[in-house]
Amino acid sequence: MARVRMSIEHYLARWLPAVEDEMRAIVAAPDLHAFAGLYGMIYYHLGWADADFNPASIPAGKRIRPMLCLLACEAAGGDPEAALPAAAAVELLHNFSLVHDDVEDGSELRRGRPTLWKVWGVPKAINAGDTLLSAAHSAFHRLRDRGVPADRQARAYLRFCQTCARLTHGQHLDLDFESRDGVTVDEYIDMIEGKTAALLAGAAAIGAIIAGSDDDHRFAEFGLKLGLAFQIQDDLLGVWGDPEVTGKPAADDIARRKKSLPVLYGLGNSRELRELYAAPEIDVEKSVELLEQVGAKEYASNMAYDYTQQAMAALDEAAPQGEAGIGLRELATSLLGRTA
Repeated sequence: MARVRMSIEHYLARWLPAVEDEMRAIVAAPDLHAFAGLYGMIYYHLGWADADFNPASIPAGKRIRPMLCLLACEAAGGDPEAALPAAAAVELLHNFSLVHDDVEDGSELRRGRPTLWKVWGVPKAINAGDTLLSAAHSAFHRLRDRGVPADRQARAYLRFCQTCARLTHGQHLDLDFESRDGVTVDEYIDMIEGKTAALLAGAAAIGAIIAGSDDDHRFAEFGLKLGLAFQIQDDLLGVWGDPEVTGKPAADDIARRKKSLPVLYGLGNSRELRELYAAPEIDVEKSVELLEQVGAKEYASNMAYDYTQQAMAALDEAAPQGEAGIGLRELATSLLGRTA
């Protein structure tokens, strides 16, 4: 186990700064004076500036998706250096989705700080998100400068575009569920396949494609199952996470009546919880108590574990090479036990 932990820690220490540098190069303003407000907002969201646009270095996520892309590239026999533009693109796409999700969900906090729309208003936040999406697409032109063959560039970009479409469809379902009663667990799984899971699947597949692998579908399956486990773990944190660690209010998903996996399980097994969710004001503490009474936490935890095991099985089929293969396994197991 010590070797595994050292492997992933070494990998992160080596490649995270390179991903940050690539992202900064991609989103650099064409004219810092003329575009200061727009790019200041983007830098704020990415943790590179404070609300007054002063330079800062604020943790802004774990960069799991670009690391997955680079690890998959190396584990498939490629050079992760060549995949840096695609890895940065995946992270920028992720952050575009966060900006728009915060607007659509009415979320006021992100990583312990006010969200873009909360600080600068909805229209400007949407515009900043659109800029991030445009930058993500433009990043693929940088693959040529890294020596990636044209056919791999085309395949990687197509997979990226497909991931974008799947991501927005998943968000459509998520929004639709907010106004619907009787959402099933199967429908929910389909929805998160289109959000969190699709992005991790795309990241892994793109890395393998850039490496020239014909097994990108196996890496994609690994990312998909890992993404499902990741989102369910996020659902658990949305109810039982520590606000000091998550940066969000206690039981925030309950307060916002979000139909996450443990909540859907609870609604299906507790009439009292259904009545609470239908009331004008929800009793958050009582709702959490009812979820625990019907075993919703255990149910969701078991499902997250099952999807993690399925991810590992898919990874075995992909036969990842070397230290990067070890890193992919450690990444998967670490996500299951995370607290934020």
